[in-house]
Amino acid sequence: MACMENGNAAMGAKPESMLEVRVELVDSEPKIWRQLEVRGSLTLDQVHQVLQAAFGWEDMHLHRFTADDPFAPLRPVNGEVPEALQWLPRRECDEPGERPEEDFSLEQLLALGAGAAFYEYDFGDNWLHRLELVTQSPANEGTPPASVIDGARRGPLEDSGGFPGYEEILEALADPAHPDHAEYSEWVAEITGSAEPFDPAFLDIPALNQALIAQVQVRE
Repeated sequence: MACMENGNAAMGAKPESMLEVRVELVDSEPKIWRQLEVRGSLTLDQVHQVLQAAFGWEDMHLHRFTADDPFAPLRPVNGEVPEALQWLPRRECDEPGERPEEDFSLEQLLALGAGAAFYEYDFGDNWLHRLELVTQSPANEGTPPASVIDGARRGPLEDSGGFPGYEEILEALADPAHPDHAEYSEWVAEITGSAEPFDPAFLDIPALNQALIAQVQVRE
């Protein structure tokens, strides 16, 4: 079935809002998170690009947005399990519960989830991000549509096998005597394009904001 269009996507004449949103990788330990300032009217396809830049992802895999935890069991309503809504790129929508992310804004999604929402990237590694609204304020003229204002640790590497695989890689990198140390060191250098020692705690916020400027300008 084709995607169902959402007639509430238009924001009308509502004043523009800036949302401060904390985005945390679910089950990360130590915590991997970003504090973002994001224009509430950004559509979810734009928010996808913002999150890709903020966590250092390369947009190599599928993704989706949901108002609720996509892995939490659904409670039956009147004896039937309700259809779980998710927002995907329009070209990938083919089920009744799927909506085009191009037609829905971040502000609308957070309102559906009572101030929280979820973004999953890479359905193999299952990088699940929880988005939580911290504050909402009127947008000032000249404020960037998205920026990173705080955070901790770099995002995991692409195709590292979810948290179990990523932790295995970090263990091997940290121990020169590990049997896979040389192999993983070479793989990480290829992925990152750098022969410098890999530091999972490193976070360069100015560099992330430069990447965000490029991403959002292209998509406005």
